[in-house]
Amino acid sequence: MDTKLTLKLDKSVIEKAKAYASDQQVSLSKLVENYLNSLTSKSTEKDEISITPFVKSLTDGNTIPADYDYKKDYQDYLEEKYR
Repeated sequence: MDTKLTLKLDKSVIEKAKAYASDQQVSLSKLVENYLNSLTSKSTEKDEISITPFVKSLTDGNTIPADYDYKKDYQDYLEEKYR
């Protein structure tokens, strides 16, 4: 159920928010609702970063060894490339 809320904000903040909402193709009300929902959501803790399913799908289960020297690997690659 939607309920009306009245806010007092600085005029310049309102104008910038309207422009941003327009650029995002969303109403200002929906923008504020989404923001407040994200602030009050208990599903995500502040210390925890949520990973989207798409990003999770990119992983292949391989791990990088702790002693892996990526700079040496990159140097070897460049030396081979420019021979």
